[in-house]
Order: sequence, then structure tokens, then C-alpha cells
Amino acid sequence: MKRSDRLSIALHILLHMGQRPDTAMTSEEIAGWVDTNPVVIRRTFAGLREAGIVTSTKGHGGGWSLARPMAQISLQQVQQALGERLITLGAREESPGCLVEIAVNRALDDALEEANRLLDQRLANITLADLARDIGPHFKLGQPPH
Repeated sequence: MKRSDRLSIALHILLHMGQRPDTAMTSEEIAGWVDTNPVVIRRTFAGLREAGIVTSTKGHGGGWSLARPMAQISLQQVQQALGERLITLGAREESPGCLVEIAVNRALDDALEEANRLLDQRLANITLADLARDIGPHFKLGQPPH
């Protein structure tokens, strides 16, 4: 299984934004932190904005900011805003009439659904503030990233 890069990158960025809560950051600046294109940031952050996790302002001095305190943003909210599932399995397309393949896919789908339900419950109880605390004394509010 492959971990969701989009979720990892979004959490990385949101934590850095939490270091500078009173500063709007441009897509270009954020893209530089994670070595990607600013368009990718704008596309990714559109869902976060719709979910009320970030806000954006246009024009000179504009950019992206956290919409609420880190303690009020759960990892599950970020995951849902991105439309991501952390655990996915590729199932083979069922051959018409193959009862074995149907049974295998049903079992895998049921296990996957249960695993995602448990993961969602766990992520709902972890906030960005929890992650910042885990980083420890090196995570200082008001400090530029990296």
C-alpha cells in the first residue's frame, strides 16, 4: 500500500502555516517548501478552503492562511477535504461469472471498509496542534519553515 502523498504534503504545509498564523503565504512560497508547482498548491488548497481549514485572499499581500486554530483542525478533516483515502487496494475487475473472484473482491472490500472506518476514528482524534506538540521544542510559532 502506498501512503497518500497529498495528505502528507498538506499536513506538512498546514503545520508550517501554523508557525506563522498571522502571515498569509503565497502559493509560490508554499510550493517552494515542498518542491512542487504553485498550481498544485492552489488545486489542493481549494478543497481545504471549501472545508473551512484555510482561507485565501487575493491581491498584494494576499495568500493562504489557516482559517482556525490548529487545535480545531483534525487530520480526518484534512483527509476528507482532500477527498483522499489513506488505505486503498487495487481490486481486479471481476470476470463475468467467476464466483472465486467475486468472493475475493467482496472479502477485500469488506476488510478495506473496516480498516478505513477505524483509521477515520483515529484521525478524528489527532489535531494539527497534537502534531506540533509531537515535534517538540523545535516547532516554534512565528518561525519560518525549514
